[in-house]
Amino acid sequence: MRQMPKAWLESDLRPCNAWRNKEARMDQAIIFTGRLLISALFVAGTFQKILDPAAAEGLLGGFGLPVWLIWPACAFNALGAVSLITGWALRPMAMLLAAYCGVTSVFHFIPSDGWQTSIFVKNWAIAGGLLVLAASSPQGKMQKWSGR
Repeated sequence: MRQMPKAWLESDLRPCNAWRNKEARMDQAIIFTGRLLISALFVAGTFQKILDPAAAEGLLGGFGLPVWLIWPACAFNALGAVSLITGWALRPMAMLLAAYCGVTSVFHFIPSDGWQTSIFVKNWAIAGGLLVLAASSPQGKMQKWSGR
């Protein structure tokens, strides 16, 4: 049988503050790591649109949309990445990024192309992760990990 840490209070088996603080720091580190991993997608999207806009312009043009929309999308990708990395406006930005992933998934709904279908599904999975992040982020507070 597993021994309970001595730091636990014997009367009600709740962890003491030191134990909770260690868990809270670990939770913060995990959430921050997840934010960095998700932000990598938006950083890559920003650079992809800047360095090779033709691919995204082709998708937009194929749907009859103006190709200049790539530049607001590029700026939004960059702003989203900054928000995820720094914690600035995290809750509303995570919700906006989730919606962005849902909307842009339409461009990849090509059932005859397995690669595009996987991007379609990936976009919805990322949207789900962003919604979880938004739900777990307190409103009006900057979310960061200090490592302390």
